[in-house]
Amino acid sequence: MSTELPLIGDYSTPTNELSGARIGVVTFPGTLDDRDAARAVRASGAEAVSLWHADTDLQDVDAVVIPGGFSYGDYLRAGAISRFAPMMSKIADAANSDAKLPVLGICNGFQILTESHLLPGSMIKNDHLKFICRDQLLRVENNQTAWTNGFEAGQEITIVLKNQDGQYVADEKTLDELEAENRIAFSYVGWNPNGSRRSIAGVSNKAGNVVGLMPHPEHAIEVGFGPDARGTDGLTFFTSVLTHLVGGKK
Repeated sequence: MSTELPLIGDYSTPTNELSGARIGVVTFPGTLDDRDAARAVRASGAEAVSLWHADTDLQDVDAVVIPGGFSYGDYLRAGAISRFAPMMSKIADAANSDAKLPVLGICNGFQILTESHLLPGSMIKNDHLKFICRDQLLRVENNQTAWTNGFEAGQEITIVLKNQDGQYVADEKTLDELEAENRIAFSYVGWNPNGSRRSIAGVSNKAGNVVGLMPHPEHAIEVGFGPDARGTDGLTFFTSVLTHLVGGKK
């Protein structure tokens, strides 16, 4: 008998074309949010496909989520070891190919994407040198990516934040380019919780198929089990990529 807990409410899309999508969720040693990410994928109406870090088969997935956690215990640097995983090589090739595989990196996944050079910049210790866990208000700066097209530009959303290496850093030239090219996907609103340069909470690559952010949208998909103010804002990340895949809005 399945031990999977039921979703509170039905957030899945009834559209068959959307529900046929396969979204891979990668697990590394030390990953802790892969089950939550897979649950969010299913809540959006897609099929969650487990991908193991040591494998080389992407299993014909349509998109990939690299979830949060502490892969390899954050030894050396957060994400520094995981970037060399065989699965990451396959993901990088697919993301940079003509097909432009959509990839979402959440928290540790964002760190892995920067270490893999799929996204610019790097992540270092929070400026207050403490682990932080809170509901965080974000502003959607770019709704033209595979993972953000369901939002309105300038929309404010509430997503769970939990990290200790969440300070986004880059040189001034890179930061200026990110702003000029509209590649800052999300900014912190009200308070910069980790000292990130220019209050950056998430960025995208130039093509818009790869997005990374520190907060955890997979923890904000169900009423009563996410932020009190807007408990389902995170679900839009996962429905956005389905819209992207069927060539709807983007």
